Amino acid sequence: MDPFWAMAAELWWVAPVVIGGATTAVVVSRRASVSNKRLGYDAARLELRQAQQDARVAADNARVARAEATRVTADRAASRTDSGAVAAARRALREAQLASKAATARVKAARARVVAERTALSHGGGAPLERMRHRHDAVLTRWMEYETDPDKLLAFPAMSDARAPATAAFLAAVQEARELRPNEEQRVTASDYGAYRDAVERLERAFDLAERSVRGEKLQPDGADALRDAARTLMERTTDVINRTSDVLGMWTRPHRDDPPRDSR
Repeated sequence: MDPFWAMAAELWWVAPVVIGGATTAVVVSRRASVSNKRLGYDAARLELRQAQQDARVAADNARVARAEATRVTADRAASRTDSGAVAAARRALREAQLASKAATARVKAARARVVAERTALSHGGGAPLERMRHRHDAVLTRWMEYETDPDKLLAFPAMSDARAPATAAFLAAVQEARELRPNEEQRVTASDYGAYRDAVERLERAFDLAERSVRGEKLQPDGADALRDAARTLMERTTDVINRTSDVLGMWTRPHRDDPPRDSR
């Protein structure tokens, strides 16, 4: 037998294996690309489910607190307890109601995020993980200005002082975001991305609070801040939805505007 055909007979299986391997690599790569683009949307859906569950728990807690406040008030009327217990029950009721309102606001914010991420996914926006890394780096860049700019260093020394409560909270957020930031080789799930996204958002809020603190602004109590942050997040995400929807509409209408006018004849 001719040596060429003898070798071909021995190695006939090589070509199918190579072709099959290349095809598999292309399919896996494409699936990974699609999965990476869906990270934001999938994480947003997970967040919405968790927010809805938390809101139900918070609403139940508020109902329990209301019932307890009613019971203690009745006991006070019957002289079975003192005014201190009534005040404590009412305070607990106010806190539970505030927590329930904040939880409801987080559900609305989570819904807005789902809409925004769905819009970005259909619009073909950039990879969510890269956008989040950019936001993370942006905060660190702003912080480094307080470390490297002599004027800011002299004007706001508390931004470098870990003994200041707001600065300490910010530094803790820096550490958390660093630990949750996925590396380039890591396979990132929706849960991983959601944890990193939340850490970056906490970092942004912590930096905002630290800046306000060192500049002498009066900070609100924790409960009020929680509700304010939830409302601000809702507003930001709603604005994001509007902006992304406008971009999609702009891309859809642009080809029609660019079409040459038809001859009326």
